[in-house]
Amino acid sequence: MAKKKKAVAKKASKKSVKAAKKAPKKAAKKAAKKSVKKATKKAAPKKAAKKVAPKKAAKKVAPKKAAKPVPAKKAAAPKAKRKPNAAFMAALTPSTQLAAVVGSTPAPRTEMIKKIWEYIRKNGLQDANNKRMINADEKLKVVFGRDQVSMFDLAKIIGNHVSKA
Repeated sequence: MAKKKKAVAKKASKKSVKAAKKAPKKAAKKAAKKSVKKATKKAAPKKAAKKVAPKKAAKKVAPKKAAKPVPAKKAAAPKAKRKPNAAFMAALTPSTQLAAVVGSTPAPRTEMIKKIWEYIRKNGLQDANNKRMINADEKLKVVFGRDQVSMFDLAKIIGNHVSKA
């Protein structure tokens, strides 16, 4: 069976060669395409419910330049420990109102927020129904300026009560 397929492919290629000699260039291209299609259809094994897209004629392509040799990769260096951002670690002095809650010693903004959260949890000032809200007591009311504040506004409010050391 394979011999028959080869013979059919040879006949198709011979026909395309003869047509190419006689006909002009356009006709030769069409005949070559037809013979290639016929040869690929007959040579390819039949599969259920799969269609093969016809191949396009090869275009002339400029020769590719030789690829540059890639240097061998070096072994990965062990990762250094991540350094904290200096801006977050800068010591800030709290205002007198904030100092009543946090303490009067200069500390980074992150530490002040932690100390406020400790004070909130210690005194049970987080709203029972909506945990995102913080109920202010006498000390925090002076800092916040109102009875209830969202936890997302906490850093902004603290920013108004600190200054650079």
